[in-house]
Amino acid sequence: MEKIFETERLYVRRLIPQDAPFIIQLLNSPGWLRFIGDRQVKDETQALAYLQNGPFKSYQERGYGLLLVLRSSDNQPIGMCGLLKRPALSMPDIGFAFLPEYMGLGYAHEAAEATLAHAHKEWKVPQVAAITLPENEHSVRLLKKLGLQYQSEFSFPDSQEVLHLYAQEV
Repeated sequence: MEKIFETERLYVRRLIPQDAPFIIQLLNSPGWLRFIGDRQVKDETQALAYLQNGPFKSYQERGYGLLLVLRSSDNQPIGMCGLLKRPALSMPDIGFAFLPEYMGLGYAHEAAEATLAHAHKEWKVPQVAAITLPENEHSVRLLKKLGLQYQSEFSFPDSQEVLHLYAQEV
């Protein structure tokens, strides 16, 4: 399993099919369901389809995607962080999600900060955006801490949901 990068407390690598049980757990956690939405990933077959059509496809097409974040001390998977390229956005956006028991410990900031550094240096991505629900206070705080600034309200073409768009200033 190829390491993409490491931080003081974290090990970050590409997702692999064997991560399906973790994907089921993360995608059904309360924060994911509330702020990202139900992706109907309830079993291993659905988790493998999610991985195949999301992160694996992105790795192949773009060289980046959502990555697995593990705690270095015990190799415990704790979340995902990485870049996504959505057709409705002009630049890649950073996405992150962590299991509830690992929130509030600085892991998301550590992973996201390292992801942005890696994106600029290794993936040659000049600017990164982020989208979040306005009521997702944890994400909003983290995006601001990472130096992303509020740009505008944003909705996907096929949705009425109003999100907030953030971006790095260049």
